[in-house]
Amino acid sequence: MLTDLLEKPVGKIEVEQLAAKTSAQTFSAKDLIDLSFHHDEQIGFRAAWILERVYSNHQERFLPHATYFLQKLPLQQNLSALRHYVKILAFITNKKTSPEIKVIITDFETDTIVEVVFAWLIDEHVPVAVKSHCLNILANLISKHNWIKEELIDTMEFLLDKESIAFFAKVKQIRKQLKVKS
Repeated sequence: MLTDLLEKPVGKIEVEQLAAKTSAQTFSAKDLIDLSFHHDEQIGFRAAWILERVYSNHQERFLPHATYFLQKLPLQQNLSALRHYVKILAFITNKKTSPEIKVIITDFETDTIVEVVFAWLIDEHVPVAVKSHCLNILANLISKHNWIKEELIDTMEFLLDKESIAFFAKVKQIRKQLKVKS
């Protein structure tokens, strides 16, 4: 059973192997999404990490569960799992994503996701790695919600003095991206 495998620490090689085994016969991306909410945060983290690798390397196995992922994303509270969730969402919302994913994100009602991502961005308990992906997600969603741009600019200005140098570097990158879109 997958839960048993995730009770023990896994390394990158095992994560890649488990992602490659994802299928209807073993366990699905949906199973990983569900396990990422496990009461044991380590199991949740490992499930989310494998899910990220499924998205990156076996997208055809993720696609049938993409809408389910988007529905569950706002509920994720495990900060370790959240890092992988927002990384997946940054890929999903990127303009270079696959045509199949573009259709899913275009058709999906993203208002709640935008609200939650902004909330994570300003939450002082959310790690900078998560916030970095949040900046990408929000910048990527400007084409769908044009009001995000001004709000994002204001929020970045507000957070600059409160966050790390790494955050500042990401803000510089996003500012550059927003100027290109102007």
